[in-house]
Amino acid sequence: MDVPVDVPMAEIGPDHCSGQNSNTVKTPIRKMRYRRSMNEERRAARRQVLQVAAGLLEEGGSEAVSTRAVAAAAGITAPALYRLFDDKDGLLSELAAYGFETYLAEKREALALAPDDDPVADLHRGWDLHVDFGLRHPAFYVLMYGTVRPGRRPPAADEAHALLVSLLNRAADAGRLRIPVAPATRVIHAATTGATLALIGEEPTQRDLTVSARLRDTVLASVTTDSPAPTAPDLASRALALDAALTTAPSAANPGLPLRATETALLREWLQQLAG
Repeated sequence: MDVPVDVPMAEIGPDHCSGQNSNTVKTPIRKMRYRRSMNEERRAARRQVLQVAAGLLEEGGSEAVSTRAVAAAAGITAPALYRLFDDKDGLLSELAAYGFETYLAEKREALALAPDDDPVADLHRGWDLHVDFGLRHPAFYVLMYGTVRPGRRPPAADEAHALLVSLLNRAADAGRLRIPVAPATRVIHAATTGATLALIGEEPTQRDLTVSARLRDTVLASVTTDSPAPTAPDLASRALALDAALTTAPSAANPGLPLRATETALLREWLQQLAG
């Protein structure tokens, strides 16, 4: 049985707020509290609708997520839904962001439960977690990665990207990267996304998961090295490690990094040339 979503009165409109006294809110403090309360109610209502839409997406794919179906399942009117999300594109964008949040939470929890001292081993695990999420939530994954619009990536997607960068920074610090962090990030992101979408496009009974494993091993071997020998790192490894450190170093305004932005950019360019 569907549970109706409580939509804030502000989303219903003033004409339906019978009996509301315009003189109830008199002071600036009361107005601020009223607006804060309405914003909280709006966020809660949006979250409830997103949970309903997520259920429809998982059960029937993107075709099942029509504004009429979502409004009916959430127990609200279509105009109320439009006031929450503007239009169907807005709803789908928020739904994709919801998917990224779910993916990011799962990946962080899995990596934290069994941390590995070997940064390259964590890259292998991160790949497998990414593919596994896509195969368990194919409709969500296609919405998240198959309908990307340039310049419109949700914050949670940026956080997922930052998590991959942090894993690669660890590898660079350990002298385990062959190439700088930025191109390594692009290579791994493109490969994991392509592998997952390819597997989603196959019938579940015909999927060969060893394809992902082989591609993972090949791609990661192309950007990482074996465990370094207990000798001093070579020049390329030192350059990569310093370049990775500069990506997370304090800003130029911080005395911890006594370089201007232009100087830091020039230094990183030299380091990347040294890294080959």
